[in-house]
Amino acid sequence: MIKGDSAPQGVRETPPPARKTLTIRERVIPVLISVISVVVVFGFAAYFITRAEQWPRIKLQFFNLNAIKEAFPSVARGFLVNMRVWIISLGAIAIWALILAIFRSLNGPWFAPLRVFTVVYIDLFRGLPSLLLVLLFGFGVPALHIPGLPKTSLFWGATAMVLSYSAYAAEVYRSGMEAVHDGQRAAAKALGLSQWQTLRHAIVPQAVRNVLPALLNLAVALQKDVALLSVIGVRDAVREAQIYTAKTFNYSSLIAAALLFLMATIPLARFTDYVAKKDRQRRLQRTV
Repeated sequence: MIKGDSAPQGVRETPPPARKTLTIRERVIPVLISVISVVVVFGFAAYFITRAEQWPRIKLQFFNLNAIKEAFPSVARGFLVNMRVWIISLGAIAIWALILAIFRSLNGPWFAPLRVFTVVYIDLFRGLPSLLLVLLFGFGVPALHIPGLPKTSLFWGATAMVLSYSAYAAEVYRSGMEAVHDGQRAAAKALGLSQWQTLRHAIVPQAVRNVLPALLNLAVALQKDVALLSVIGVRDAVREAQIYTAKTFNYSSLIAAALLFLMATIPLARFTDYVAKKDRQRRLQRTV
C-alpha cells in the first residue's frame, strides 16, 4: 500500500458526486416565470374586484387611506401588546411542552401517574378550541375571586393560549424524541447513565434539533392566534381596530391591523422555511 493512501490496494475509492453548477439562465428563468405568474393571477383578481359595482363603497369602507393613517397609532400600540404576549407565551410553551413530553416518555411503573396525567392533559387541551379556552379562562377564572391569583383578563387569556399550544408542542417534542434511534438509549445505558441523564444529554438535544421547523410553524400560528384575546376585552391590535370602527363606522382600521400582522408573520414564515431547508440539507449530508 502506498504511504498516505487510505484505500486498500486494488480497491478504487468512489469519487463524491459532482455538484452541478446552475447557469445564469437556469437561475433567472424560473424566477421570472414565478414572478410573472404571481403578477398575472393577482392582476386578474384586482381587475375583476375593482370592476365590481359595489367596489367604490367597499374601497371607502375598508381601504380608506386617511382612516388607516388615523387609526394606525392606536392599532400599533395594541399590536405591541400582541407581541409581548406572543414572546412571553412562546417561552412558557417551550418549557411546559418539553416537560410534558419528558413525562410521557418516561418508562417504569413509578412514572405511570405522570404519563397518565400527560395523556389526559394533551387529549383535553388539544381537543378544545383555543377561542373557547380563552373565553373560559378570561372570564371564568377572574370571576372566582380566588385570593392570591391575578384577576386580569390579559393574564388568563395568555394562560389559556399557553395551555392550548403546549398540548400541540408536546406532541411535536414527543415525535422528535421517538425519532431518535434506540441505539442512543442503549449506548447511554451501557455507559451507566440514568433515565434522566439519558434524556438530558442524548435524547432531548437531538429531538429539539429534529423538530425545530415544526416548532417554528407553531410559533407562526401562535403569533396570529394571540389576536383571540380581543374577545375578552384585551386592547390589542384587533380590539383597537374594533374601537375605531365603532366610533367611525369605517373598517379600514382592520386593514391597518392586518398589515401589522403580515409584517410580523411573513418574515417569521420565511425564516421557518430557511431553517427547514437547512435541516433537509443536514439530513442529506448525513446519509451520503
